[in-house]
Amino acid sequence: MGEVILTMEGIDKSFPGVKALNQVFFEVRKGEVHALMGENGAGKSTLMKVLTGIYTRDAGTITYEGKEVTYHNPREAQAAGIVIVHQELNMMGHLTVAQNIFIGREFRKGPFIDDAKMNEEAKKLFQRLNIDIDPKMTMSDLTVGMQQMCEIAKAISHEAKVIIFDEPSAALTEAEIDRLFDIIRELKKQDMGIVYISHRMDEIKRITDRVSVMRDGAYVGTLITEECTKDDIINMMVGRVIYEEPKTESQVAADAPVVLKVEHLNAGRMVKDVSFELRKGEILGFAGLMGAGRTETLRAVFGADKKDSGDIFLNGKKIEIKTPEDAVKAGIGYLSEDRKRYGVVLQKTITENSTLACLNQYVKGPFIDGRKERKVTKKYVDLLKTKTPGIDQLVMNLSGGNQQKVVVAKWLVNNCDILIFDEPTRGIDVGAKQEIYELMNQLVKEGKSIIMISSEMAEILRMSDRIVVMCEGKKTGEMDIAGVTQEKIMHLATLRE
Repeated sequence: MGEVILTMEGIDKSFPGVKALNQVFFEVRKGEVHALMGENGAGKSTLMKVLTGIYTRDAGTITYEGKEVTYHNPREAQAAGIVIVHQELNMMGHLTVAQNIFIGREFRKGPFIDDAKMNEEAKKLFQRLNIDIDPKMTMSDLTVGMQQMCEIAKAISHEAKVIIFDEPSAALTEAEIDRLFDIIRELKKQDMGIVYISHRMDEIKRITDRVSVMRDGAYVGTLITEECTKDDIINMMVGRVIYEEPKTESQVAADAPVVLKVEHLNAGRMVKDVSFELRKGEILGFAGLMGAGRTETLRAVFGADKKDSGDIFLNGKKIEIKTPEDAVKAGIGYLSEDRKRYGVVLQKTITENSTLACLNQYVKGPFIDGRKERKVTKKYVDLLKTKTPGIDQLVMNLSGGNQQKVVVAKWLVNNCDILIFDEPTRGIDVGAKQEIYELMNQLVKEGKSIIMISSEMAEILRMSDRIVVMCEGKKTGEMDIAGVTQEKIMHLATLRE
């Protein structure tokens, strides 16, 4: 690691009702990958928004390349060489790769945009990163992983000296993550300072040099990665011990009744003759690689996608689910993996989101019964330990983990007996994960039944009573948790015809 290029010291930031940052310290050296970690709501994103001029700090100093600086917007920060690669990609699908990289600062030839020059410069950027992408391709034709590489190339094009990666691997495959890490190592060699925000512990150990931890808006400390353990980091993040032992036997009685039965389900090209059963009080894990058809299967069960054929039985009785409204009426709730698109209305309050799935129960004449609505919302905010200044807070102002809790509350308020959790802890820190796990275990003890889709092997092994494995749209196996290993799951997850 080289000399310090960036220091943030004594940073304060408050919003109405909450102190988001309290005397925070953070530094980055040239040629290092510095992880910034903490639970959802710890203040990581707020700190980076203060750095890049999205928010104005209330107190503290930022020193960059030996000078005290203040940026009033991200463009000023970019011009100085501080760039964020966001978790949610900000590319325009209908434009070419090169057009996206240089948007707003296009090369020109007289009054016209010089596409040939942009293609040439984009190609140089890709060569510098050892990436093989055609700059003339339309952005929407690329995989998520390749789009991520284009975001990195765009960052480099600003002559970046500090690059902030915000949850960069959340939507990537293992192969794409390996490629991402190769690029980050290449950037290190070029003396760039890398800030790496992630909740994935295995990634932190693989790619970072130092780890700084935040908790409740304050700086906790900094560790040298190779000298600390995963438990050291977790203890700093949450201030308590987190247990991640896999489940060794099913918690469901052998004679527990079947609450949901799906037979010979077909839907499009991603769901081919899938059958399974869910028992009362059970967590049924759905495992498989990306593109295995797990989400498509459960969306077809829920009525979000049209099924071509197959039968669904609820408590032994055949039912027809053609729309999500049919599923909700039948007592089935679906927590989508894309909570911002399908789970919550970001511009509405916690109260408005919590009663969204059963608003008719809170209507009094021509009006909504606000007192009744607020009472039930407060109950679930307390039950789920949702971190918020109040129930009138807009959901867009909550951290990812707390947004997820609002989605859970929505279905609990509706009193669903069957809950489908699709990637329930994606983008959520280890402490919030623990709370979601405890909640799921509590729900099944109370007689609810859960189907859990997860791409995290540790999560599947920790939570499931039984596991259904899929590959390329087909169910390739089903196992009781007793005696299951990662190797057995991976074998079935790659079992092509």
